[in-house]
Amino acid sequence: MLRLNFIGNFRAQGKIKKSFRNAKLSYLNRVRIAVASFYFGMGLCFATWASRIPDIKMSLNLSDADLGSILFALPVGQLTMMAFSGKLVTRYGSHRLVVLSLSMYAFCLTNLGLATNAWQLALGLYVFGLFGNMNNIAVNTQGVYTEQLFKRTIMASFHGVWSFAGFTGALVGLGMLALNLTPYHHFIIVGIITLLLIAFNYKFLVKAKEKRKIAEKKKLFSKPDMTLIWLGVIGFGSMASEGIMFDWSGIYFKDIVQAPGPLIILGYTSFMIMMATGRFLGDGMINRFGRKIVIQTGGVLISTGLFTSVFLPFLIPSTIGFMLVGLGVSTIVPTLYSIAGKHPTIPPGEALTAVSSVSFLGFLMGPPVIGYIAELFGLRFSFAFIGVFGILIAFLVPRIKVIQ
Repeated sequence: MLRLNFIGNFRAQGKIKKSFRNAKLSYLNRVRIAVASFYFGMGLCFATWASRIPDIKMSLNLSDADLGSILFALPVGQLTMMAFSGKLVTRYGSHRLVVLSLSMYAFCLTNLGLATNAWQLALGLYVFGLFGNMNNIAVNTQGVYTEQLFKRTIMASFHGVWSFAGFTGALVGLGMLALNLTPYHHFIIVGIITLLLIAFNYKFLVKAKEKRKIAEKKKLFSKPDMTLIWLGVIGFGSMASEGIMFDWSGIYFKDIVQAPGPLIILGYTSFMIMMATGRFLGDGMINRFGRKIVIQTGGVLISTGLFTSVFLPFLIPSTIGFMLVGLGVSTIVPTLYSIAGKHPTIPPGEALTAVSSVSFLGFLMGPPVIGYIAELFGLRFSFAFIGVFGILIAFLVPRIKVIQ
């Protein structure tokens, strides 16, 4: 059996030796399944936590303000680890870090179910965020290496698996509620499933050791790579749009669209379905039309979708608008990660950290900014404000040479 055990080292851009470029397609597909399993495990853990937030809020007698403050511990943990994830992945290898981080991510998930007061939950979420960010950088580095093996774009499909895991986690959560299982027992079951995914797939991960092409000695405060910064700016616009869909779509359908009863969730559901669909179809579109056209089209779809919901705030037009937003954001961030991972002088883990750090600020800052703008000018105006980001994405793409 051919083993993907690299003799020699990857360079920063992930150049692969000839012997592995000639590996059997069946084995490479097994590698792809293994890496996809780690994306699935990460998405499943996060969705599992999100599905039980209302139960934990009720069991700890938290107010809306208390919960909002506690939930902020998760992104704080992610931001804390951003300074270290790329360097750890570069030093120890993404194939090791992804196993460690996903195992700890699942373990931290189970601990969230043990919280008996607010500070314990906040501390648990902070640590959950630490390992979540480490896992994000490590698994996307694995995605970059696997994509290089196939010599075509497949990164979007990995993110599609993450989105599918979100649906799966939500459905499992409904099942656990129907069985009256506590969050702790629910989290234990998902933790075991995640560990089984790791056990059956870790041997097939891409083993790589990055090397810098530039000198190892660097100044303490070196100038950031501007290409990565601009990729991050595009990601910022996309993730800000994605963030408001997660946090504000239900409120928009309730207060602005005035959707009846259960149809309040129609906007969020339509967005998620199209985002997952777009990610599974995105690789084929990129391979056919190129990254530049796909990202530009994504930006136009984001703006079109948000402006449609703003100017036609009715059930069917707004649903279609949210579907367009989902389709628009679906391929942007996976494509940016794919481009960053091929940087000629910076190891993939560190390049991904740079891009994801700037991008994640959009996800973190977008929803609160929407709230402030909505308080001053109304929710429709705030959605129109975010809609401008899509136009900016389409405008910036042709000006970044690495996007072809």
